[in-house]
Amino acid sequence: MVNREELQSRPELRSHQSFPFYSTLGEKPKSALERILSIFADVRSGEGLSVLLLTVNIFLLLAGYYLLKTAREALILTEGGAQIKSYSSALQALVLIVVVPAYGWVASRVKRSLLVSGVMLFFAVHLGVFWLLGSQGVREGVVFFVWVGIFNVFVISQVWAFANDLYTEPQGKRLFPFIGIGGSVGAWVGSTVASQLVKGWDPYVLMLAGAALLLVCAGIVQAVARAEARRADPQWAQAGEEPLGKEGGFELVLKDPYLRLVAVLIVLLNVVNSSGEFLLGNLVVEQAKEVITGSGPEVEAARKKFIGSFYGDFFSWVNLLGALLQAFGASRIFQFLGVRGALFLLPLIALMSYSVLALVPLLGVVRIAKTLENATDYSIQNTAKQALFLPTSREAKYKAKAAIDSFFMRFGDVLQAGIVYVGVERLHLSTPQFAWINIALTLVWLWVVARIAERLRKRGF
Repeated sequence: MVNREELQSRPELRSHQSFPFYSTLGEKPKSALERILSIFADVRSGEGLSVLLLTVNIFLLLAGYYLLKTAREALILTEGGAQIKSYSSALQALVLIVVVPAYGWVASRVKRSLLVSGVMLFFAVHLGVFWLLGSQGVREGVVFFVWVGIFNVFVISQVWAFANDLYTEPQGKRLFPFIGIGGSVGAWVGSTVASQLVKGWDPYVLMLAGAALLLVCAGIVQAVARAEARRADPQWAQAGEEPLGKEGGFELVLKDPYLRLVAVLIVLLNVVNSSGEFLLGNLVVEQAKEVITGSGPEVEAARKKFIGSFYGDFFSWVNLLGALLQAFGASRIFQFLGVRGALFLLPLIALMSYSVLALVPLLGVVRIAKTLENATDYSIQNTAKQALFLPTSREAKYKAKAAIDSFFMRFGDVLQAGIVYVGVERLHLSTPQFAWINIALTLVWLWVVARIAERLRKRGF
């Protein structure tokens, strides 16, 4: 039987031209599609169809998530309120303690394409149930909020796990930056479309739209699996479709030092970024109070409009810059810095951002720094994060990745909420003091990245 892990790590020819078209000496002629895709990434002969389909899949999943996120906010805030929403975020981590092992049990018994598409169908059926119960007047805001949080990290993680298993390590370095474009554009399109649809559709219709997109995505996974099976060596294709080993996701993370470091990385990234959003929000509120003085309903309405206008413009710039970095910067950065070098970019930007915030807590300055930080997080950092699983076992690609992308990410949310509670309610920390905490956490983050980079170097990645 072919050793899939050994084959995945074999080197390949490097492209000798990077812009505006990638090309490689000695490769077969590219199709028209592959020549177009080569504007954005090093897509080689025979890879165009599956890469495009995976990119479309990520695009549809992110667009669908923003439809469901819009429905989620409408339900949780009208049925529970902001305080219940905060408690529900912590509940997600508790539910994932049960969900992750259950997923690992299923993953050991089915082949990869059925596993990924089956997860999508599983969530699509849930949306049908939510629609049916909600249409009958059942209050489901809290349950749906928890469900969307799990859906978001779980389904998208599985598509990236599928891509990790499908491609060799050198292919993943080349192709992941292009696949990531689907996520950047999908988030922008999904949020824009959702804001318009919600004016005419109730939340339950958005659930049906999300279910329809999941059905399409499940079909795309099957199409990619068949296309790659026809193109690949028969032994390679057969090895890729074998069920996974018996070890669970948490077990894999706890016993592997590399995976433990990746889990810590995800927790730190989430804590620092979420704390940064909290600090930015504080500055926006303070600015609104300074610009619009007084009291009463009209003043409060004017402040809400000011804050809404700020965030609308802020998110637009973040999404635009993130899409541009993903489309034109990620593949070049990966080519010249590699995955190891790309991992250092976001913590260095975060260190600069919070150093500025600690010394010069001005909204205009911090806004620019946070725009760059968030845009890099959604593009280059996200692509590098997905590539971290390329040099791991198949079990780690699916099971450990699911545990890290779901439970450990949500644990970061819980930890950040605890830091904010203690800092605000107990210690009464100022914005600059919170920024110094983030600086300390970012230095730990950089240390973890250095440890990961060293382990990747030893693996020849």
